[in-house]
Amino acid sequence: MGGINIGFAQLVTLWGGLLLLGIAIISYFLGCFNGAVIVSKYILRDDVRNHGSGNAGLTNFYRTFGGALTLVVILCDVLKAVVAVLLGAWAFGTLDLVVFGKYWAALFCLLGHMFPCMFHFKGGKGILSGGTIAIMMDWRIALVVWGGFLILAVLTRYVSLGSVWAGGSFPFISWYCYPDPVIVVLAFLVGGLVVWQHRANIRRLLQGTENKFSLHRKDQKGGCEK
Repeated sequence: MGGINIGFAQLVTLWGGLLLLGIAIISYFLGCFNGAVIVSKYILRDDVRNHGSGNAGLTNFYRTFGGALTLVVILCDVLKAVVAVLLGAWAFGTLDLVVFGKYWAALFCLLGHMFPCMFHFKGGKGILSGGTIAIMMDWRIALVVWGGFLILAVLTRYVSLGSVWAGGSFPFISWYCYPDPVIVVLAFLVGGLVVWQHRANIRRLLQGTENKFSLHRKDQKGGCEK
């Protein structure tokens, strides 16, 4: 499969350099299209980052606003990841580096989601987009990432615990599926970003103060995630 045993010579050519830069920029700005911020700030006129955990992600949006617009947030975060990964696969397919293209685009899409330049670099934690990326990569990767996430989230009701599993397991299952040094480095960067964005959640989990997920929207005066 394209992307295994990548030679750096393929990427340091003029065409390879243009692809690296072009896909990185496009994927980053696709990632900046943050559904939670756009819906809350421009439709609801109440920025989600001013509530609860201050995070521009799906969980905080649902806890704060609930409602059918949550589906719009989901659609935005899923579609941008799908488009970015498909674009990366298509572009680098010209160099027979399809898998590399997927991981390269995924990395910059997540960077855009987490650190969007048009929203003061304050974005989400990348779980929904990251989960979509796992599905786009390989069914085995999706099985490990999503399987562990769902089991932990359902059994403990800690979405953050499942999220840490997703980020932490992603590079290792990627290593198993695509044992190429370049792919592995990109996978560790992707997974590491997700875990890093959950560092506050990890601290609260260790302290026993992390909020559990509920299908019922919490009262904004005292029920939202801290």
